[in-house]
Amino acid sequence: MRDALVAAAFQLFPERGYEQTTIDDIVTLAGVGRRSFFRYFPSKEDVVFPDHERCLADMTAFLAAGGDDEEPVRRVCDAARLVLRMYAENPTFSVQRYRLTKKVPGLRAYELSVVWRYERALAEYLRRRFAGHRDGTLQADVIAAAVVAAHNNALRSWLRSDGQDDASATVDHALAYVQSAFGGTPVPPAREQPEDVVVVVSRRDAPLWRVVQEIESTLGRG
Repeated sequence: MRDALVAAAFQLFPERGYEQTTIDDIVTLAGVGRRSFFRYFPSKEDVVFPDHERCLADMTAFLAAGGDDEEPVRRVCDAARLVLRMYAENPTFSVQRYRLTKKVPGLRAYELSVVWRYERALAEYLRRRFAGHRDGTLQADVIAAAVVAAHNNALRSWLRSDGQDDASATVDHALAYVQSAFGGTPVPPAREQPEDVVVVVSRRDAPLWRVVQEIESTLGRG
């Protein structure tokens, strides 16, 4: 039923336009009731992106399954490839959705919110991996944004080719930039600088100014 609703929606959108197509139109063509629609999709926008919730769950599980010995930048790049795999499973549908999203500002805004959720999942994983490291949160957020930007640049290039180019090669090429820039051993924790300890031997009856002078001289400030 879920697939039938998606198929009905994408049959109507090119014919009538996204804004003009109602949920009633979709359920009528699919041969189900309105209640069935809302059992699968909270809104009409969600029927355009039916697979992102599953993909986000897969990405989160993939990141959680990674061991502490795995290089974190490589891990998030591999997680981003799960999104590519989702698009590549049905190139015709992906290209059709891309064309529709370009025409409808509301769908572009919705898509940006979906992309932000992917980025947040990557950043949260990296924050855990970089916890306790110098600028760990900053590093995690920058790398997550770079991974998403590189992946989306390659994905849009593939979609503009109507799904004819090699999607995997295009995304691998883009993510290689991220790994070359940020990959490798994470920044080590910042070490605290040892405090200077100065021992001054002075006469009991020496004036305070003399003691201070001797301390400054020892520290090289005199």
